Amino acid sequence: MRTIVDPILRAESMHATREGFVTNGVRQTFGQFADRCRRIVTVLDDLGIGPGERVAVWASNSTEYVELYCAVPAAGRAIMPLNTRWAEPELVYALNDGGARVLIVDRDPGALAGAVERVISVDELNSLIDAAAPGEFADCSEDDLAGLFYTGGTTGKSKGVMLSHRNLMANTLHSQIMMPLEEGECYLVIAPMFHAAGSNSVLQSISLGVRQVLVPAFNPGEALDLIESERCSGTLAVPTMLAAMLESQREQPRDTSALRMLAHGGSPIAMELVKRAAAAFPNAELVHLYGATETAPLVTGLRHEEQFTDVPKGKAAGQPVLGVSVRIEDADGRVMPAGEAGEVLASGANIMQGYWNKPEQTAEVLNNGWYRTGDVGFVDDEGFLYLVDRAKDMIVSGGENVYCTEVEDVLYRHAGVLEATVFGIPDGQWGEAVHAVVVLRSGADLDEAELIAFCRESLGGYKVPRSVSFQTEELPKSGPGKVLKRELRAPYWDGKDRAIN
Repeated sequence: MRTIVDPILRAESMHATREGFVTNGVRQTFGQFADRCRRIVTVLDDLGIGPGERVAVWASNSTEYVELYCAVPAAGRAIMPLNTRWAEPELVYALNDGGARVLIVDRDPGALAGAVERVISVDELNSLIDAAAPGEFADCSEDDLAGLFYTGGTTGKSKGVMLSHRNLMANTLHSQIMMPLEEGECYLVIAPMFHAAGSNSVLQSISLGVRQVLVPAFNPGEALDLIESERCSGTLAVPTMLAAMLESQREQPRDTSALRMLAHGGSPIAMELVKRAAAAFPNAELVHLYGATETAPLVTGLRHEEQFTDVPKGKAAGQPVLGVSVRIEDADGRVMPAGEAGEVLASGANIMQGYWNKPEQTAEVLNNGWYRTGDVGFVDDEGFLYLVDRAKDMIVSGGENVYCTEVEDVLYRHAGVLEATVFGIPDGQWGEAVHAVVVLRSGADLDEAELIAFCRESLGGYKVPRSVSFQTEELPKSGPGKVLKRELRAPYWDGKDRAIN
């Protein structure tokens, strides 16, 4: 399979009468799905959206979301999913930067309506689809832009990751290798589809005739109920979701015997949580996945993680998926031998084309087909990757990436802030929580609650500092003047395992 057109055609020819999608109890066959995808081609034509243009989607998981995720690229345009947890300024920036003319929503667009030419509700979209005649899919190239996926955050800092048809189709094969599904099975989509975790197995499932049950808003009890009632055989959760499901299963056990593949990724996970998951879902193979939006997203995987909880390999992010190469480099670009740490680089057909309209930042991370992840790690003599730090000081809270500079930029906007730095501290629910250390200007009268409220005006909720500490002395700095975050962070992590996944 070369482009996203191929999974649609395969499902139409091989599984037309098979049930393919379930959202809130509403069911759709693969044949109906393919027909609606063809009609979306006509809708886009009628809207005047030309080849290569972006179609933004700001919505929760649904069958319509899957249709757009597939049909927009198959029509020769590019899908642009937007994070439903972002604040308004972040969303407006992405819309302006990506140049989307149309925004499809399942909620009140608010000020976003002024950033695009046309806002279409999901209900209106369904009416347009019903009225349209089936169109013809585009003669897509593997190198055509399939999607623009924004990662990071605030105005001026967020980057649009350009993923081609080749990138996404490569990941379809990678997903099948790391988490093999079979025709007629059922896959539960509980992570949001704007996130790499939520869309990771969408094309894989369609290609194989695997039914997808889409959950618009995650609820641990509902997820377990669906695993039981729909006989779901696979799912992928970020660790915070998994922890909530384990607690719900402990309080009210469901029949989860059909679940045979349970993957996690997107944020740090405690080994104790892996052990609890193995005990709660004894029929399920646990799969640890590591990657990034820029890698579409899989880089490495550790299958049967439940078998390694008491040995060193249990802390590994796994081996490179088939078709992906991983190497470790030092600061001078020298490839490091096994056991020695450096920056993690990845290469393969899944590596992004670059960052939208950001050639300098693209050049910083892409070199001769190798992507610099910004993560620090090492490989052992069997090729297992171990991650030991995040070179870019990224915080992962509840499966969402938070870049420290994004939050710091907002803190510095406050007139009372002289200096500010941000880092992650341990959090029992979210894995890591955003913590800020601030030095106030002389005479400024500002407390923690006021500063948090100030940040909330410009940042999505998961990026807002959950705690703030104040210093009267300037922040500690290195010789070149960089803030020594490690010194500030160390007391919070003393005696705790800050494993990176």
